[in-house]
Amino acid sequence: MAYVTLQPYLFFAGNTREAMEFYKSVFGGDLDINTIGDLPEGTQTMPGAKPEDVVHAKLHGGAVTLMATDSRMASAKAAKIELCLGGADESKMREIFDKLAAGGNVRMPLAKQHWGDIFGSLSDKYGVDWMVNIGTSMS
Repeated sequence: MAYVTLQPYLFFAGNTREAMEFYKSVFGGDLDINTIGDLPEGTQTMPGAKPEDVVHAKLHGGAVTLMATDSRMASAKAAKIELCLGGADESKMREIFDKLAAGGNVRMPLAKQHWGDIFGSLSDKYGVDWMVNIGTSMS
């Protein structure tokens, strides 16, 4: 089977740069950001777009790959999806959980679960929902 990657694409209402800098502080890696102002002259954009609006951001080379944009399609909360992080390095996964939880809402603190792993869930300060599973069943 060919190798496939999942690269979540997040939509924010004008604060993509701030959110992606936050995720870079959590996951590490390199952050590439292109704004409306970076586009070639004559490129069609959304009505009302400002030069500083992010047309595309990509966080890569760290623990995860995330992409994002400023968009009118953004909602106050990411709905019907949660991003699940899995790993066996308990100290690293706890660090990620704590960083994502800063300014957000922990729905379920990290705790040992009936399947044997440590699991918790939260909404970060940007309304993105995360699940963190520490152990072998999801890594």
